[in-house]
Amino acid sequence: MYYLYKNHINTAVKIYQQYYVRSVILMDIRQLTYFLTIAEEGNISRAAEKLHMAQPPLSQQLKLLENELGMKLVERSTRKIQLTDVGKTLEHRAKQILNLIKATEKELKDINEGLQGTLSIGSVSSAGATLLPDRIRSFYEKYSGINFEILDEDTPKIIELLNNGGIDIGIIRTPFNIESFESICLPDEPMVVAGVKIPWEENQKFICISDLAENPLIVQRRYEDMIVQLCHKEGFYPRILCKSNDVRTILLWASTGLGLAIVPKNCINLTRNVHLEFKEIHESSLNVGTAIIWPKNRFISSAARHFLKTFEV
Repeated sequence: MYYLYKNHINTAVKIYQQYYVRSVILMDIRQLTYFLTIAEEGNISRAAEKLHMAQPPLSQQLKLLENELGMKLVERSTRKIQLTDVGKTLEHRAKQILNLIKATEKELKDINEGLQGTLSIGSVSSAGATLLPDRIRSFYEKYSGINFEILDEDTPKIIELLNNGGIDIGIIRTPFNIESFESICLPDEPMVVAGVKIPWEENQKFICISDLAENPLIVQRRYEDMIVQLCHKEGFYPRILCKSNDVRTILLWASTGLGLAIVPKNCINLTRNVHLEFKEIHESSLNVGTAIIWPKNRFISSAARHFLKTFEV
């Protein structure tokens, strides 16, 4: 009885696998692109407009895909299309498939043409602005066939783009869990306080967390909790006047006299023609690092490999 049951299970699994493979083969790149655009726009009319095609042929392609798969992919309504559970799964897999195709084309082109093409880098704005300009300039002088695509994103989005094959290299601020990636970690940087007129003596090189009491602060959202916790330990609640994701915005706000900005030390020269005074914060737990990361066990282009060498100390 056990063996009969086991045989039925094995047969069912084989039938499912064969059906799944056949279904995937029936789909082509064009259909996946159409489906993803519909899923992203949530409306066939907007999707057709984005794809530069008429609505009826796009609706027909969606219906044809559902018929080929034998599964309902969307719930249709007058306003917005909702993906079914099957549709959500196909959306996820379609992104992976199209990214894999893109990476494969890039790999083959890389082998055929050498150091040519586009190098995509995702970076948090503060780190990219300080690390990339000089490196890109010197790299371009040596490898003029390479174009660059720089995406300013937050760390979670950079991780997502790396995992999906949307970028070649990521530049993030640490601390952050990067165990699933290859990485080059740069030395930690202290935080500084920046302002038009900072309330400390000129010969005072460092300040302590307790010195921030009674001063309106302008901070990056990423470090807000860390700063607040350190202030609590010193017995006061900080006056967070403004917060932003972009360090250049924070420095510009500080230049108006609005408050004191707290930023990584290597960012103090990001705003030109702005006179700000700086004091380093003497608090090691507030130090921040920078990590250059890329996926493990995956093809990385010759351009990316050569560019990563510019970060080696």
